[in-house]
Amino acid sequence: MTKPENFPIAQRHGDISELFGDVFWVTGTVAMAGPLPMRFSRNMTILLQGNDLTLVNSVRLQEDGLKQLDGLGDVKHVVRLAGFHGMDDPFYKHRYGATVWSVDSPYTSGFDANAKAYFRSDTTLTGESGLPISGARLLSINSATRGEGLLLLEREGGILISGDCLQNWAKADRYFNLPARILMKLMGFLKPHNLGPGWLKAAKPDALEIKSILNCDFNHVLPAHGSPVIGDAKQLFAPRIAAL
Repeated sequence: MTKPENFPIAQRHGDISELFGDVFWVTGTVAMAGPLPMRFSRNMTILLQGNDLTLVNSVRLQEDGLKQLDGLGDVKHVVRLAGFHGMDDPFYKHRYGATVWSVDSPYTSGFDANAKAYFRSDTTLTGESGLPISGARLLSINSATRGEGLLLLEREGGILISGDCLQNWAKADRYFNLPARILMKLMGFLKPHNLGPGWLKAAKPDALEIKSILNCDFNHVLPAHGSPVIGDAKQLFAPRIAAL
C-alpha cells in the first residue's frame, strides 16, 4: 500500500461541473518527467447515486476541490478504466476508505507492466463483474496488453466514459505546458474524436475489438483526455475507429 507521504501531489485543476443529471466532470493535470518534462490535462468523471459518489479516472483534487467534491456526496468507489492510469487511486482509498475497482492491470509507475506494483485494487473488473453504478456496464478491451475498458451508462442515449482508448483533444488546452503543446501535436494526440495514439502503440489492442465499440449505442463520450463529446459521439468517432 502506498504511504500517504508518497502520494502524488494535487496539481492544478478546474471546478467541478455537472454535464448531465448526477454526472459531473473536472479537468486536472498530470506531469511526466523526462528530458523535456511535459504537463497536460486529464479528466475525472464523478457519478452520484443516492448520496454515494463513484470517481472514474481519478484525479487528486486540491483542498478547495475536495470541499466541492464533499459537497456533492460521500466518496464510496473509485473505478480505474485505463491500465496506464490510477496514480491517484491510493489517495482516495486512504482519505475516504473508498472501494477501488480496476481493470485487470497492475499499478506500476511508467509503462513497464513488469515493474513492482505499488498498489492493489479491491476488485478486478471484468465484462461480467458487478459495478457500483446501476444502469451501467463495462466494455472490456481484452486484447490490450495493459487492461483497458469503457464504462457505458445506459441513459441520455448512452454515455460512454473512456480511459486512454477514446480521446478528444482538438487542441492543447490551458493545462498543457510548451513541450507538451509541441510534442503531443507532433505525436498525433491533438486531434478531435481520436483513438489514443500512445495507447495504441503501447497496448496493441486488436483492431476488430476496437471496432466492436460501434456495436454499442452511445450518444456522448466523456474521455479521460480531451473535451467531453456531447451529442452525435458515435457518428463522430466512427470514421477514426473504422479506419483502424
